[in-house]
Amino acid sequence: MTGCSGAAIDYHIGMTSCAENLCKNSRSRGFRVASLQLEGRALLAPMAGVTDLGMRRIARRFGAALAVSEMVYAEDQGRGGLESKLRAEGRGIDLHVVQIAGCDPAEMSGTVRRAEQAGAAMIDINMGCPVKRVTGGQAGSALMRDLDQAVRLIRATVASTKLPVSLKMRLGWDDSSLNAPELARRAEAEGIAMVTVHGRTRCQFFQGHANWAAIKQVKDAVAIPVIANGDCNSPEDAAAMLEASGADAVMIGRAALGRPWFAGQIAHYLATGERSEPSAEIRKQAALEHYETLLDLFGPAQGLRHARKHLSAYAEHASAPEALRRDLVTSENIKAVKAMLRSLFDHSPASAAA
Repeated sequence: MTGCSGAAIDYHIGMTSCAENLCKNSRSRGFRVASLQLEGRALLAPMAGVTDLGMRRIARRFGAALAVSEMVYAEDQGRGGLESKLRAEGRGIDLHVVQIAGCDPAEMSGTVRRAEQAGAAMIDINMGCPVKRVTGGQAGSALMRDLDQAVRLIRATVASTKLPVSLKMRLGWDDSSLNAPELARRAEAEGIAMVTVHGRTRCQFFQGHANWAAIKQVKDAVAIPVIANGDCNSPEDAAAMLEASGADAVMIGRAALGRPWFAGQIAHYLATGERSEPSAEIRKQAALEHYETLLDLFGPAQGLRHARKHLSAYAEHASAPEALRRDLVTSENIKAVKAMLRSLFDHSPASAAA
């Protein structure tokens, strides 16, 4: 499906039709997570400040098997913060997955119950975030230094809900403590239904290359689905990740910024062996919807600021001139930004498959 055409396609009908075609072609290979049947073998990773509601909606429409929310910190969400509520927002997403981080079992339980009441279909526990603000509070990947505490949090989370619960982790804290297989075994025993492993340690942050082969030790340790994460930048990367790790699926992170349709492209490739690329018109429609969703979600001023990282990435993938990229991320004029965003795709060169 190279280039869904349609210069005159209706905004919503055209994008939905193209996305549905891509999504249908990605569904021949899926897997189950507890009671949920997932279609396709490519997921969109949770990324703070990135996987907002608009991006997740579009990713799902184009065939991402799941699109996980930005991380919600349990202690913040328990205080009713607006930012946490927006991060966990799932309107218009059929399989809404909320990722939660924390260090207190009671706070985790309360946050899980609120997410379930708000319509979540699945809960993901974050034990992989490497940033100091999270690990300093003994959450995220810091829990890989204390597996007993990690298990207490898992137990409390699973006991608080009837929803499937998954776990995202790294290989370990550092090269001397590669304990992901042990944590995965213990998590499975507590009822975790799926494990995602980023192929780096916490101390690596995002340096070097993800070790996909090391994820295979986790796959060999458990019977539940295992998802490989880290450095999936192309369809060929995805196939190589699955070959090296033995994983059931891949999770796409930073490579999806500016390309919310990218996980769907990966799913399509893994199912059919064929590369695919939505037309410039379809990509423009998706980018405009994303921008307008952010304005609606956060309000005009904050929505525009939040959109800038996405606008910059859209411009980069469209090979926009430097002057246009600069104006796009500095303008305070909401209508002017929309016009510039349109122009990115109206004048972008024909793209090869991603």
